[in-house]
Amino acid sequence: MANPNDWNQQIINEFRANGGKVGGPFEGAYMLLLTSTGAKSGQPRTTPLVYLPDGERMVIFASKAGAPTNPDWYHNLIANPEATVEVGTETLKVKATEATGEERNNLYARQVSIAPGFGEYQQKTTRQIPVIVLERIQG
Repeated sequence: MANPNDWNQQIINEFRANGGKVGGPFEGAYMLLLTSTGAKSGQPRTTPLVYLPDGERMVIFASKAGAPTNPDWYHNLIANPEATVEVGTETLKVKATEATGEERNNLYARQVSIAPGFGEYQQKTTRQIPVIVLERIQG
């Protein structure tokens, strides 16, 4: 299997070269690049993610395609909630908070209605997939 970092780097390069647009399986999807601070390394880590627009907020899902563990970026945001996102050609500072209860369930259901694969991810794993809300901060 290809190294996921190589796969992510190809998407990051395409995103940056095309003003935030990527093709292939992500054609037409809302995509952002999340740069978080590594929980253990303290190094910046950039991950391409599909997101759900929610007014001024952006909602991301720690699905890891239904894997049994949460993705590294989730642990990074819990440790260091301030991050940077690239959306289109803009770079924004954001603060991450985890949605819980009814809000989490409603946001996840909205995402499944747009991208049914997220429903399959939840069925593949016993963990509840975390839903993270990114809100713009000044600075």
